[in-house]
Amino acid sequence: MASETDIETAAVDLRRRLARQLEKDGRLHSPEWRAAVEAVPRHRFIPRFYREGYAPGVTTWEPVTPETVGKEEWLRLVYTDETWMTQFDGRDIDWADPKPISNAAPTSSSTLPSLVVRMLEDLDVQDGMNVLEIGTGTGYSTALMCHRLGSESVTSIETDEGVARRAGHALTESGHTPHLLVGDGRAGHPDGAPYDRLIATCGFRSIPSAWLEQVPPGGVILTTLRGWMRSLGLVKLIVTGDSASGWFSEDDPSFMIARQQDAPESLGMVPGPDDGTARRAARGPEVLTSSGPAFMAQLAAPDARFFSMAVDGGTVSTFLLDSVTDSFAVLAPTDSGWQVRQGGPRRLWDAVESAVATWEEYGSPNTAAFGVTVSCGQQAVWLGNPNGPQWPLPS
Repeated sequence: MASETDIETAAVDLRRRLARQLEKDGRLHSPEWRAAVEAVPRHRFIPRFYREGYAPGVTTWEPVTPETVGKEEWLRLVYTDETWMTQFDGRDIDWADPKPISNAAPTSSSTLPSLVVRMLEDLDVQDGMNVLEIGTGTGYSTALMCHRLGSESVTSIETDEGVARRAGHALTESGHTPHLLVGDGRAGHPDGAPYDRLIATCGFRSIPSAWLEQVPPGGVILTTLRGWMRSLGLVKLIVTGDSASGWFSEDDPSFMIARQQDAPESLGMVPGPDDGTARRAARGPEVLTSSGPAFMAQLAAPDARFFSMAVDGGTVSTFLLDSVTDSFAVLAPTDSGWQVRQGGPRRLWDAVESAVATWEEYGSPNTAAFGVTVSCGQQAVWLGNPNGPQWPLPS
């Protein structure tokens, strides 16, 4: 594979293979989106990227370019159903001499095509509709929408100027000219409203009120809700006047949180060994990492984060800290289970245990049993139906 012509020819075949695989896996259904997958050259949007290394210990990311792995392997990887990282810690990468990266947080990526296509199909677009995308990223999903609806029907907002610039170049080279903006996606773009559909490819702690103002009744908002501990999941909302409601999906896709809503650098004040009130804990720290219970813990303690460390060289304790209210819970092992110490305005572990118990009473359901209602400045996740148990989302 020596020439540019060879690359383009091979890419056409790889796109067709990818489309067939997505269809076989049940992710791709409509002929319109299949045509988009077969037409949009993903390699133009991720000409260079990083993949996770396999060395033990600290997570390391390795650069993948035509020069580092060879053109054939690079192109093969581009068209696999994988997420590839394109930025870390909000900094541009020196692609003239790319190096492995460690101790860094991914801040931009090209999401695995199966999730991109699944979300686009969930969006249920029709010819002639206007779509607002929050999070342009590499521009690949933007290009798919442009192919399906026409560039004039697509508006996309990216918060990072460098990421937006590279996406814009790739889109132009691919023959697409959507309305591209750099800014805070929470504000939407009122000058282009109304939008029949709004799709967010980054996570949000709650639904911005501007989105409800810019999507008319009957419109769809598709986004990932998440907190500082974990993702809650993908939710599809139908707008009805000044409110919206809908359900979470069954699976658990996780997107990077919108940068304007990222957690504060400080976890908050670590409590001393005698701070707070102690009691026997009904549940241990495993609820913070087990799929269903962790979902409930995120709902119950939306402003908290956790970590574990040895205290005074002794046993390892788990700290749950709420930097917004300065509340805390510390879990320490005992001979018969766990002890929790709590302090501050909120009893964090009481809230977590209560939420997990409610989830178990309802049969330990998956996320598809949960819905979201947004209205009159109030937002809540509910279980079973809007009159069931509720947990407010952060304002």
